[in-house]
Amino acid sequence: MSTEEPRAVDPATPRPRDVATAVPVDPATAVLERFASVTAHVTDNRQPYLLVPAALIVDVTRFVRDHVDIRADALMSLSGLDLLKWPGAKKGEFPFSDLVMTYHLFSYRHARRLTLKVQVPRTAASVPTVTAIWPVAGQFEREIFDLYGVDFPGHPDLRRIMMPDDWVGHPLRKDYAYPTGYGGVVLKRDGQHFDDGPYADPALPKPAKPAAGGAA
Repeated sequence: MSTEEPRAVDPATPRPRDVATAVPVDPATAVLERFASVTAHVTDNRQPYLLVPAALIVDVTRFVRDHVDIRADALMSLSGLDLLKWPGAKKGEFPFSDLVMTYHLFSYRHARRLTLKVQVPRTAASVPTVTAIWPVAGQFEREIFDLYGVDFPGHPDLRRIMMPDDWVGHPLRKDYAYPTGYGGVVLKRDGQHFDDGPYADPALPKPAKPAAGGAA
């Protein structure tokens, strides 16, 4: 029988999928121990999350996906937020004008959730793609690119997904200037309300209103 002492195993070292530690590992704690520049925070409604530098998002997401005691195998959602006019930004949680990406992760194996956030300045909004970690991220990232103008270097097909290809600007940015028209259609910004419905050319007569009690 060998008398050699067992060697310590680094938790980040990939192991067989059917091997796990006897003591449950807290995902946030494991990430904080592995990545010194990641910090833990709690939202106003007491939801914990980890703030990840943009340059590390691929390394961190690969770590939580492959760590045998975390196995964050599902990217449930990836959303954007512009803090330009957000009241919480004034409390110092984020720089006032940053854009924030939120990654909601889930482990089917361990039935646990983990939230990651990345903040970037609006003047240099760029976050490496995580499509190599979760392919579904491709659609989420396209939406954020389209509506917030965040670039995702390495994305295999980064283009608009909701707005037309020739649309100017990114509509969910708080400093977005709404156009007065598009494709010959007049756009009114007053609460998105149209008294008589949109019409194609202001020089043409407005459409007649349906007669009272008539067919719609």
